[in-house]
Amino acid sequence: MKSAEEQLKIIKRGTVDIISEEELSQKLKKSLRDKRPLCIKAGFDPTAPDIHLGHTVLLNKLRQFQELGHTVYFLIGDFTARIGDPSGRTQVRKPMGRVEIVKNALTYKRQVGKILDLRKTKVVFNSRWFERMRLADFLRLTMKVTVSQMIARQDFKKRLENNQDVSLLEFMYPVLQGYDSVVVRSDIELGGTDQIFNLLVGRDLQKDFAQEPQVVITLPLLEGTDGLQKMSKSLGNYISINDKPGEIFGKIMSIPDELMHKYYTLLTDEDLEQIKRQHPKESKEKLGKLIVSRYYSQRSAQACAEEFKRVFTQRSIPEEVEAITLDANTSILQSMSAAKVVKSKNEGRRLIRQNAVEFDGKKVTDENMLITQPGILKVGSRQFRRIVIKKKSST
Repeated sequence: MKSAEEQLKIIKRGTVDIISEEELSQKLKKSLRDKRPLCIKAGFDPTAPDIHLGHTVLLNKLRQFQELGHTVYFLIGDFTARIGDPSGRTQVRKPMGRVEIVKNALTYKRQVGKILDLRKTKVVFNSRWFERMRLADFLRLTMKVTVSQMIARQDFKKRLENNQDVSLLEFMYPVLQGYDSVVVRSDIELGGTDQIFNLLVGRDLQKDFAQEPQVVITLPLLEGTDGLQKMSKSLGNYISINDKPGEIFGKIMSIPDELMHKYYTLLTDEDLEQIKRQHPKESKEKLGKLIVSRYYSQRSAQACAEEFKRVFTQRSIPEEVEAITLDANTSILQSMSAAKVVKSKNEGRRLIRQNAVEFDGKKVTDENMLITQPGILKVGSRQFRRIVIKKKSST
């Protein structure tokens, strides 16, 4: 077992806030003295089916706590997902249906085993206590916070200043998340920097319920493959841990160079000084191999690296290309939409203007071009489709 000082050094890597570091140090020392593992909590609302690398920032930190001998509570907010976390949002989130939430929650539970040691993980669903909560108990809970506290938070304040609605349900979200901490009696709660208000409400509620307040640890939000906005499925800039190995590797190779240090800090335990000395391309390839190895195997990682080099360095065509059958004389824009390499015809037009579309090795410059024969459609540097022309039925 590592000393409290050694544990603290490991825990601090990649964090933004620790409230407070002194309390964390004391909890670690007490844990060693009493031979009692700390309860580490992180909540995830199953608003989408896949866990992506942005989620794994918290999950990797949870894994570190497990390796240090502590107990992890992976809390699935199947009840709070019906409200939706308002943190950082500019408008009211549309409520999700119960069936979709349950489906996503079960998918989360299966995927989390790729990162956490499930033998040392307690997976809990907050519907277990909220669905049994009586109205009187719920109303007593609302007395623990004030409207002035809620409207002081930046996202609500901004929306009210812009005459945008903030629902009462959204007001209650931080209280419900905070009450989760009371139920599991968490010693430490992890969250993204956009979650700090909710995490601090948990501390306050624990004090009201005569519990020792949890230490709050926040971690940075991971930018997506565009290098601009936080990784999100809705923004299309995410890397799912369920993506095929080649997709994961290719997406990592497309990340802006300036994000390499952050990705290594938050997603790996690698020596950061050594990474700084490497060429960005070398760093990306190594990161791609590390991530693919973690969720698949070293053999898959090596195969991905070799395939990437063959396709993108030697400008070859991938060995496996998805085939799509079209009618003869289908326009290039319709072909791109049918092949699902663009989200809209406008995007297709933009890519053609940027010289990012090829058919059978030739640049496409005319958006009215018709596909009259089979060939390979290439969009951008990573998307390939084998176009097959539908045979005319004989009469």
